[in-house]
Amino acid sequence: METIYIGVDFHARQQTICYLKTETGELVTCELKHQDKEVVRAFYAQFVGQVIVGLEASGYSPWFERMLEELGCQVWLGHATEIRRRARWRQKNDRRDAELILDLMLHNEFPRLHRPAVQSREVLRMLRYRQKLIKMRTMSKNSLQAIALQAGLAKGSRLFTKAGQQELGTAEMSPVLHWQREHWLQLMEPLNQQLLETMVWFKSQSKDDDRITRLRTHPGIGLLTSLCIVHTLQPVSRFRNTRKVAAYAGFDPIERSSAERKCFLGISKAGSRLLRYLLVEAAQTAVRKDEDLKRFYQRLADRRGRPKAKVAAARKLLIRAYIMMRDEIDYAEFRHRAVAARLARRSQGPNVPEVLIGQPASPEQ
Repeated sequence: METIYIGVDFHARQQTICYLKTETGELVTCELKHQDKEVVRAFYAQFVGQVIVGLEASGYSPWFERMLEELGCQVWLGHATEIRRRARWRQKNDRRDAELILDLMLHNEFPRLHRPAVQSREVLRMLRYRQKLIKMRTMSKNSLQAIALQAGLAKGSRLFTKAGQQELGTAEMSPVLHWQREHWLQLMEPLNQQLLETMVWFKSQSKDDDRITRLRTHPGIGLLTSLCIVHTLQPVSRFRNTRKVAAYAGFDPIERSSAERKCFLGISKAGSRLLRYLLVEAAQTAVRKDEDLKRFYQRLADRRGRPKAKVAAARKLLIRAYIMMRDEIDYAEFRHRAVAARLARRSQGPNVPEVLIGQPASPEQ
């Protein structure tokens, strides 16, 4: 039975569909409204055999993807910018976009994106949710710090200790500041409770997972960072080398050079923003506990500054995590292999006496 390809230009309230009838070879274009989900389900349920539905990746299509998977259809998500770049016409409308997606699928030019497994998508959603909670709690803490400073309390991080909270509660302030203090404190209580519940959920997801256990043996990589790395990169077999991994996470440099003019614009920042954030946070701990990373960070910080050195250390930490996942080894085995490789390179080099600059090679000279 032949495969049926369906190109979909998906929007929040409607979708435009384009597919080819295998019986007559007719190109059919139609439109469906999302108010009635049963009508959408009935339309895709009429197709028999292998059905592949292609659409641009968006943040409001998970319910549609889940519906297609329940019907046994295969879902292809495409890079929206790359799809538009492959258009051969200037005019743009829903019908033309659906036809373009179908044409790319039929000619094997569809810029397909990787879709993580269901469990990975849930873990990444929860990580993003926790990040939003952290931002809300940070905003609350900064507001309480401002209120404390206006009341004459300059305690810094000690403000959120038990003694600091007592001093803040008894400090004299205007009625407006008093009202704001009480409401900010009331807001922080459920936020702290929700953050504790998310950590319990994360621990349950990492239980009996050897990949998480191996990654956490590396200094600086904790529970959240290891979860994000594993569920973002898996399966690691789809990456050809470490350069592909760095580019997937957005750590690859952007170059805009021409002739004698050389211009580097920093990293591309493609891929997961959350992964880059967690890796930079983890790298700041790793450079204090790993000697090789520490030397690398200090050498680059002296030449290019600390911000760029942090990003470079995070990139190197990502590559280490990828190698540990690919080879299924822990940190101790990774260090052992690195030392063995370093000794092998030294043994293959020329037999030159180790001398200091400005000193003779032997005491006789």
